[in-house]
Amino acid sequence: MPNAGLRAYREVLRLVRRLPAETRPYYAKYARENFVNYRDLSADDDLAALLGRAYTHSAWVLSKYSIDAEKATARLKVLGDSHTGQ
Repeated sequence: MPNAGLRAYREVLRLVRRLPAETRPYYAKYARENFVNYRDLSADDDLAALLGRAYTHSAWVLSKYSIDAEKATARLKVLGDSHTGQ
């Protein structure tokens, strides 16, 4: 997975730290498993789709715990947008 994937993974782990302490291990493991499953992506379209899903899912989880998802996921969104050419 190119550097964008690694940067997205790091950003997701930063977002996990904003969650309630008792939920962090679950979401950190979930994020790791998902990024490991897709680490061999080669096409930019596939990576862009993965980054989009990472953003959407992260925003949903943060909103679930009443955390300002729009502000918190801004860096992840920029990373995804840079790969989709938006």
